[in-house]
Amino acid sequence: MIVTALVDNSRLENRPDLGVERGLSLHISTMGKQLLFDAGSGQTFCDNAARLGIRIQDVDAVAISHRHHDHCNGVRHFIERNTSASVYFRDCESQDYRFKAFGFTSNVGIDKGLLDELLFDKGVFDKGLPGKNNSQLNLIQDTTEILPNVFLIININQKYPQPKGNQYLYTESEHGCQHDSFDHELMMVVKEEDGLIVFTGCAHNGVLNMVDTAVTLFPDTRIKAVVGGFHLVGLPVFNSIGGSKEDIREIGKQLLSYPIDKLYTGHCTGMKAFALLKEVLGDKLEHLPTGRRVDV
Repeated sequence: MIVTALVDNSRLENRPDLGVERGLSLHISTMGKQLLFDAGSGQTFCDNAARLGIRIQDVDAVAISHRHHDHCNGVRHFIERNTSASVYFRDCESQDYRFKAFGFTSNVGIDKGLLDELLFDKGVFDKGLPGKNNSQLNLIQDTTEILPNVFLIININQKYPQPKGNQYLYTESEHGCQHDSFDHELMMVVKEEDGLIVFTGCAHNGVLNMVDTAVTLFPDTRIKAVVGGFHLVGLPVFNSIGGSKEDIREIGKQLLSYPIDKLYTGHCTGMKAFALLKEVLGDKLEHLPTGRRVDV
């Protein structure tokens, strides 16, 4: 498998031509197929793909980890370039997503018009006429094998606590405002001949819980890599850590107890938390900035 970071919060130092944003999009080439895991918040991942020699038109399927704008709003730009690939979201109630801290509130959720564009033929929808179903959108309600040996999983074990940074994240719906339960999040597992690769998105349900889920569903199977954000940042604007230093180190120790060869992370992990994990995980842990390509 080849994984390329099309967009992340940072980039390779020798690639100033690549755009960055606070978002995530990964291109995956495996078993003769091309996947996109998350699509960032805008067009940046598309622009970077072209500079990295990746054709968005050739992607076979897209998995969106959750309904925060920095992972899904770029889908609009994807469907402008690729009209055949299936796009997968976890099915959930329609709601708004908010970040709230110290009296400050911001909208961190999906562009409400995006799902309309996916649900209806764009040309018809723009004219205000009754639309027709667009087969690109798929809302999943259970574990789904979207391509041979590529699994989207929504039932995530809750053996470990969720990240403490989640405390600032809320949903608003007809039921009122409440802490986000992340019933809109999924994880992806790719099963190759020599092991699993686990993709986390932001791991709002907890990277340890996602790893534990993979081990439960695929027992006695090597995990070649865990790839994505771990949401160990507290307040992103300050790059603080979610919890104490010892909390982060303990997550690293627990990760060592699982059969994982490598971990590639960035985005919402936060560089302070990354440094603390690095103390524990050593060479098992690597940074995955925009433009980096790894052979897993």
